[in-house]
Amino acid sequence: MKKIAYLLILVFGFGITGAFAQDNLSPERKQAVDSLALEKVRDLSKYISIIGNKETPWSEANRVIDRAEELFMQGSEMGVSSLNRTEINYYSVRNYFERLMRLNYNKVEIDWYNIEYVSDLQRQPDGTYVGVITIFQRFRGYDKEGKLVYQDTTKKDITVYVKRKETQIGGRLIGFWDVLLGDIRVKETTI
Repeated sequence: MKKIAYLLILVFGFGITGAFAQDNLSPERKQAVDSLALEKVRDLSKYISIIGNKETPWSEANRVIDRAEELFMQGSEMGVSSLNRTEINYYSVRNYFERLMRLNYNKVEIDWYNIEYVSDLQRQPDGTYVGVITIFQRFRGYDKEGKLVYQDTTKKDITVYVKRKETQIGGRLIGFWDVLLGDIRVKETTI
């Protein structure tokens, strides 16, 4: 419901005409866009928990993967790290989620916390705004007996893109700001 309210604010509150004279983010628009970006990151956090949960039926997990992919720009990658190796591997969004479903644990818990902007939205030459949201991810994997066999905490940076778009509603051209997630980069992995 919140997403619908944000979308309505973004669509109807920000440029009812199709003219793109308002390509700059006013403080009010920026606040609404920031809220939508943070909401999309929180949605992603929920989707990751559902996909990683071994009790989630396969068909439901695949449906959630489709929804989660819609949050991202095409070509985005997600980083994966481990305390057991030094390298960080990057996977396409879909590949990341499919690997998450197949993790070799009986139970997986993934929590995101301290979700906040670390870089304010900066306008790019093409009119797109780009920012970074930092999150901390706590991962726990359990065996068949319910014993914790692996855990880590990873600091990740999520690139956020805000683009001006237009659509036609009721014969009128409507301008709005759209928020999409980009690459998710691993910054640090600890116990």
